Amino acid sequence: MGSENKMNDGTSFQQSDKPILCANGCGFFGTPATLNLCSGCYRDHSLKEEQAASAKVAVEKSMSSISLPPPPPMVMVQMDQEEEKTNSVDPTTALGSPPLVEKAANRCGSCNKKVGVMGFKCKCGVMFCGSHRYPEEHGCTFDFKGAGKDAIAKANPVVKADKVERF
Repeated sequence: MGSENKMNDGTSFQQSDKPILCANGCGFFGTPATLNLCSGCYRDHSLKEEQAASAKVAVEKSMSSISLPPPPPMVMVQMDQEEEKTNSVDPTTALGSPPLVEKAANRCGSCNKKVGVMGFKCKCGVMFCGSHRYPEEHGCTFDFKGAGKDAIAKANPVVKADKVERF
């Protein structure tokens, strides 16, 4: 009867009389088939091995596909200070006018009233108060008809069948 625990028809491994604690020290019992780990620790161990193997394969694949040509040599050209002054462009002198100053984003574009968080941003890109939020009220320059036509044209592509030849 004691031999039944030791061998089971030769289809399984031999069990020892004394149970083995998990090698990770979690308090559960492990088996020699699972590297003396309990089922939870063995599952975690096998997942880590699989992830490491897949990461290694991915790194090898990316390293083999990347073959960058060496960068071309840089040619350094020194310029005199006088040449740099003539080649540099000042934005105010190039355009002939000072740069535009933007209004604060928390004020109405028409009446300059503070709008805070309740401001309405129009499609023309300007913030407006509640009374100037409509395009008719602030003289909006946005082309609503053109935008609508473009949206319809994109949503409904032209479908045209091939011409049928008659005999």
